[in-house]
Amino acid sequence: MSDKNSKGGNGSQGGSRKAIHPGAGRRKAVPFPKGRVLDPTDLEAVVALIGAQPYERPLLIEYLHKIQDAEGCLPAGYLQALGDLLKIPMAEVYEVATFYAHFDVVPDGAEKPAATTVRVCESLSCMLAGAEELIAALQLEEMPNVRVVRAPCIGSCHTAPTCHVGHHHVDHASVEKVKSLALEGHVHPGLPDYQTLGDYIEGGGYKVLRGCLGGDISVEDVITKLSDGGLRGLGGAGFPTGRKWTFVRAEKGPRLMAVNGDEGEPGTFKDRHYLETRPHQFLEGMLIAAWAVEAEEVFIYMRDEYPAVIKILNDEIPKLEAAGLIPNTKVSIRRGAGAYICGEESAMIESIEGKRGLPRHRPPYVAQVGIFDRPTLVNNVETLYWIPKIIEKGPEWFASQGTNGAKGLRSYSVSGRVKNPGVVLTAAGVTARDLIDQCGGMLDGHEFKGYLPGGASGGILPASMGNLPLDFGQLEKHGCFVGSHAVVILSDKDQMKAVALNLMRFFEDESCGQCTPCRNGTEKAVQLMSQESWDGPLLDDLSKVMADASICGLGQAAANPLMSVIKYFPDDLK
Repeated sequence: MSDKNSKGGNGSQGGSRKAIHPGAGRRKAVPFPKGRVLDPTDLEAVVALIGAQPYERPLLIEYLHKIQDAEGCLPAGYLQALGDLLKIPMAEVYEVATFYAHFDVVPDGAEKPAATTVRVCESLSCMLAGAEELIAALQLEEMPNVRVVRAPCIGSCHTAPTCHVGHHHVDHASVEKVKSLALEGHVHPGLPDYQTLGDYIEGGGYKVLRGCLGGDISVEDVITKLSDGGLRGLGGAGFPTGRKWTFVRAEKGPRLMAVNGDEGEPGTFKDRHYLETRPHQFLEGMLIAAWAVEAEEVFIYMRDEYPAVIKILNDEIPKLEAAGLIPNTKVSIRRGAGAYICGEESAMIESIEGKRGLPRHRPPYVAQVGIFDRPTLVNNVETLYWIPKIIEKGPEWFASQGTNGAKGLRSYSVSGRVKNPGVVLTAAGVTARDLIDQCGGMLDGHEFKGYLPGGASGGILPASMGNLPLDFGQLEKHGCFVGSHAVVILSDKDQMKAVALNLMRFFEDESCGQCTPCRNGTEKAVQLMSQESWDGPLLDDLSKVMADASICGLGQAAANPLMSVIKYFPDDLK
């Protein structure tokens, strides 16, 4: 007998054993699962931080915030434990955690970040006010266990330069002020002096909501008043509010509602102003909207850069529930995590569901398929803020406030080279020159050169066009738009190439990366714009591709400032 025949099927001597098929399941199992092994101490720690079950997958970002707040980072073992609790792969937790700028994922064995993070705003208004010099000076300071990082707009352009020390907001930031706060541990938000529930009710607040809930006011009457008053979405798109509500009501329930409080457009801070001064007027408008569309739940999506606002809402909403003013719906707060793209409504909805903030392809629109695939009403903070007053005072009162053919009141966030920057509440349709006058004029030694009519994405116009009405539909023929009504005033001391480059760097950093025209286009544009001499034809071609092929408004509008400089400021290109 040959050696081959004398061996068993498994290669052993004797010939009596048969070969075992690899899929038979009879081999000795490995003593532990392949891949990363869950550490029980990590699991116990995460449970202690996020609380007892039941655990909900849509709350993933909220759970990540709890860990980040407590630990100052997201240890890799905690991500695995969180995935185990939610019954999802660790990869899914990881992809969400690494998408948002305010989460710090720390691999095993790596050093944790410093206990205190100073985020210095580097957006345009802060750049004009010396943010670069502030960052450079802070990075030279001896501040143990403190790190200094750059941050996009934090919604305080009128007090530039600004920063956050932990969650503590710092206006008119200086090295001395920031260092003192960081070393003394002042990292928690300070609450502004805002109108309380009692004060608001004493002034007649919630009467309109009570009339709606009590049947004294009909939904049809409310929608008619909003439409006749000319109320539009004031987050940037300007869609008529009454029409949007009608579309959502036409969809079969159950329906939901989302409030877009992710006010991330550089130069914009009006929503923050109202939320930190008169939050209950906004809340009443929100509850009227939820009643009108019969929303089972309202999600307030608030950017993480507004910690004081989040604290105010967490304090005041339970008071409304106790007062019986929320009998028809449930109100939940969702905290953003540092992603400008989540200001786009479908990306915001993805984030509310605990996912990466990637814009959805449309159709279907969110009014048809929104949060958890339900018809969803999405409104901006300021839009909701005006609803109680329009119903109370009538549509004629609101519509008559406009000028130059526009309807209504507008809250313009004005910053830059003016003496008294801030929120200017005035007639819709005013001009940039009107706003400069209402802000006390230009800074001494500065001459009006140009302005951003609608934040970073709204383009740049020259001073010679400073008498154009700032309203929806008025600026598009000039390659610009009013958007969120964020007006940044520029002077003869500002180099327009540097202004446009600052804005393009913002878009490069904030691109979600989902589509190639935006992801690669903004990166390529920054490279080209960083050169001493701009290649106009190449930049023009790149801009057209981004505008035509990007999925959402970020990529579509990112080149507006660039093209504005080429068109309106040729002398700055020499």
